[in-house]
Amino acid sequence: METAGYTTLTRQAGLLKEVSLVANNIANAATTGYRQEGLIFSEYIRRTEGGPSLSMARGDIRRTSMMQGGLTPTGGKLDFAIEGEGFFAVETPAGQRLTRAGNFSVSAAGEMVTHDGHRVLDTGGAPVFVPPDAGGFHVAADGTISANGQPIGQIGVLRPVDGTPLIREDGVMFRPDGPTEPAPGGRIVQGFLEGSNVDPIGQFARLIEAQRAYEMGQSFLDAENARLREALKTFVR
Repeated sequence: METAGYTTLTRQAGLLKEVSLVANNIANAATTGYRQEGLIFSEYIRRTEGGPSLSMARGDIRRTSMMQGGLTPTGGKLDFAIEGEGFFAVETPAGQRLTRAGNFSVSAAGEMVTHDGHRVLDTGGAPVFVPPDAGGFHVAADGTISANGQPIGQIGVLRPVDGTPLIREDGVMFRPDGPTEPAPGGRIVQGFLEGSNVDPIGQFARLIEAQRAYEMGQSFLDAENARLREALKTFVR
């Protein structure tokens, strides 16, 4: 296969990944705390001996948008949103994870948990406990929990230390690939949920662009395949 064929194939692989990511963004446009994801393309060029250079396009670097999502009032005392930077810290069987989805509840053991049953952590990394007789339950902007007029804990709002990448594990859960620290710019709002930060119109437009680009690449490969077949027929006559 010639250089143009290799280049087109690598470009097609990247476009296929992007179509999948954009479709997933659209599917999660109404998911609480979802972060829009995109793909970064790069080009690798290598000189070949006695011939033209070989170019490869790669689309394998995922980029997550941390733009603030819209806040929707729910009135639920266990619904929380974060204004600004930071994530809620939760405990999973695989270790500590970060999320912006604040639709919590209280387990039978009296612990604050996510909709998947993962325990929400406080500023010290311990599970947040809500007493069964907690009256006047209130959470301040800094995460301090009060019940019956007395502080009983503080919900942790963390961010990765500068330079620490976040690895997406599912739609709303991230694994920090390194240490975390308190997020000074994060403000908790009780009775609200943060919606997805997906731009549906922009994502639909990008989906159409990526699909058309993929179809153009496929047309080129089909034409190149036909050309090679005709050339082989000519040589074997």
